[in-house]
Formats: sequence, C-alpha cells, structure tokens
Amino acid sequence: MTDHQIFDLGDFTTQHGATLRGAFLTYATYGELNADKSNAIVYPTWYSGRHWDNEWLIGPGMALDPAEYFIIVPNMIGNGLSSSPSNTLQPYDRARFPDITVYDQVAAQYRLVTERFGIERLALVTGWSMGAGQTYQWAVSYPDMVERIAPFCGSARTSDHNKVFLEGVKAALTADSAFAGGWYGEHWPTTGLRALARVYAGWGFSQAFYWEKEYEKLGYTSLEDFLIGFWEGFFLDGRDPNNLLTMLWTWQHGDVGRTPGFDGDTEAALASIKATALVMPAEKDLYFPPEDEAWAVGHMRNAELRVIPGIWGHFAGHGSNPEDTRFIDTALAELLGKPGGLA
Repeated sequence: MTDHQIFDLGDFTTQHGATLRGAFLTYATYGELNADKSNAIVYPTWYSGRHWDNEWLIGPGMALDPAEYFIIVPNMIGNGLSSSPSNTLQPYDRARFPDITVYDQVAAQYRLVTERFGIERLALVTGWSMGAGQTYQWAVSYPDMVERIAPFCGSARTSDHNKVFLEGVKAALTADSAFAGGWYGEHWPTTGLRALARVYAGWGFSQAFYWEKEYEKLGYTSLEDFLIGFWEGFFLDGRDPNNLLTMLWTWQHGDVGRTPGFDGDTEAALASIKATALVMPAEKDLYFPPEDEAWAVGHMRNAELRVIPGIWGHFAGHGSNPEDTRFIDTALAELLGKPGGLA
C-alpha cells in the first residue's frame, strides 16, 4: 500500500545503558495528517512482523481508513527493518546487539511521532501481540498524549507461562550447532528455525482449531502440510535468527511496571493510564488468555474487556480469519466513535 521511510534516531541510549550509534526506525504511513494534527494513529508491529503485515486492518471503509486517519506503522527495533542485529555495524552487531525493552521501543516511536511529524496527541494506539504490549506502554509512558488504546491479543506484562513458552522457542533455535552462539555467517541455522516453528505451532492456534482442522480453510491439505507450509515457511521467510532472539528478549521482559517512576509496580502503572481503553483478548489464546487481561482491565480507570470469540486462538489477531477481522474492526470503529465498520 505504501513505501517505507526511515527516521534517524542518532545515538539512541537504551533503558539498560547501551548506546546504539546511528540507530534508526523504519516506518510506513497511510493517509494524510490533517491541519490540526488530530487524526494520528500509531499501530506498532508484532514479533517478527513488518509494517506490511499490519495492512490487513487498514483500508477504505474500515475503522483505520486512510481517507480519515493518518496511520503510522513503526517497525520494532530488532525486526530487521529498523535497527537490528542483522543491520547494525560492529561492535553491536549480531549476538552483541543490546537488550531492547518495550519502553525503549516506545521511546523511539515517540521521537518519530513528535520530531518527524510534530504530533502532540494521538487519537488511538492499537496493536496485536507485541504490538499490544507497545500499545499499553504508550499509554503508560505518555498518558497525556494518548486518547484511546485498543490492545488485542497481547498484554501489559508478560506472564510466567508465556515466558516458559518463549524459553522453548529460544531453546529450539539455539540448539542448532549452526547457530554458533549467534555468530553464524551466511549459512543460517535452518534446522533450528524449523524446530522453532514447530514449537510455535502448538501455541499460535488453539486446540479446537486443530481439532476442527481449521487449517484446511487456509489452503493446507494435511496437518503436516500446515506445519511445513505455514509454520516452517513463516520462519524461513528471511527472519534472521538474531533478530528473532532480540525481539524474544523484549517480549519476555515486557512489563509496563518497569517504566521509570513505577519501580516494578505493574498495577500502579496500569492505574496511571488516562486513555479510554478497549482491551480485546482472544477467547482461546494460549499465551495471552482473557483472564490475564481481565486482571489488567481491573486496574485501569476507563477500560472495557471485550473477548474475541472463536477458536483461532492467538492468531485471531493476525488477519487470517474474516470473522475475527470483522470483530476487531467493528470494535475499533466503536472506540473511535464511527458508525458501522466492516459489513
């Protein structure tokens, strides 16, 4: 839908004290910023996702309509398009790339929004999965700037159970001898990437999804065809292993309570959110279950929990199932005060 652009961050110092010199954010925009700059929306990317992977929720007649809103999709640091292990020069290249927190991600995006565009208010921040985590962080880091948030299939704090899942993903990838501690060359740890994909396959969709053979609706002819064609193909799509591990670290350590000033108190951080919030977990999400987000909503001032029904689990927020897309789009339209949504 649109070409990407680059915002120079210069010397970017992380929350843990490392300084990436010559850091940058790659981003895409959809629509035009209006005269009073009141129609801006930020829609961050997710684990391994790139800006074009968010386009399923942007379009004419949808809640995120470029004819009405100026939608900014910043690529996460570590995703291969913004500053990442795969595109950073020595000494912070590859396995030496610094740890990036969700707070760091949003601090960089704030600079993009304010310095590049001069935007002082955001009509909405929304996102899926790790994009939801960044959505919460925006509302905590900049409470007077964000009017509305709609995190879907994600959390304000990564749960212990979620961390266990990610440990399995990490172990599968790094067990490949070709990984070489992150110092692999042009020969990537393909065996490790395929193993990572199969670990992920048991979590991305629900048990009921597999029982009902919903993968056939995506064009796959057997379970093994789905595991190879969808899952292995997903992670063999140019997704650099060190980049995946950088984003995985960000995900594992996600917690709005780690925002400066809250001293690890997640509940206090959630209570500080001023934005109107519509929180949308998926009914059968195995790593961001509805009860976790019900806990978060219970500590927020002006928040509603609205569960995405169905059996697609975490991937209810991926844009693959039209019913889930309609549900999310309709909810966003309502939050933005728009009639309708998708028919």
